[in-house]
Amino acid sequence: MTAPHESGFTHLDASGTARMVDVSAKDVTARTATATGRVLLSATAVAALRGGGVPKGDALAVARLAGIQGAKRTPDLVPLCHPIAVHGVDVDLSVADDGVDIAATVRTADRTGVEMEALTSVMTAALGLVDMVKAIDPEAVVTEVRVEEKTGGKTGHWRRGA
Repeated sequence: MTAPHESGFTHLDASGTARMVDVSAKDVTARTATATGRVLLSATAVAALRGGGVPKGDALAVARLAGIQGAKRTPDLVPLCHPIAVHGVDVDLSVADDGVDIAATVRTADRTGVEMEALTSVMTAALGLVDMVKAIDPEAVVTEVRVEEKTGGKTGHWRRGA
């Protein structure tokens, strides 16, 4: 096992080089994480989503599938994330007057949490949505992506603002 950095940061070795943390000694526990985000859209794009008039097809279904796929592919995209068994992913998209609200909850029973999987799920859902509506709204903006809540592991339950 590599010696930790003097700062105590577990993702740094003694020389300050980034490394993947060894989680093999941690207990397997049920863990969840929920992340949210928004895609701000023009009134024209919102009307197309509400009326089924997106030229590429069902934009919300594509975004939902992109979010699920994103959660499963997180360790391929985020360099120091552990490949873990993703046991469940729920992606909810809600059309609002100024865009789409996205919420993703990811579940596992493993040695490390799923916060990065939840964030990646929201981001890939948002990117999938932007790709579907970019012909209608090239100025779409992905914003306010953040972890809202997590459960399990050594730190237990955490909720934003609590």
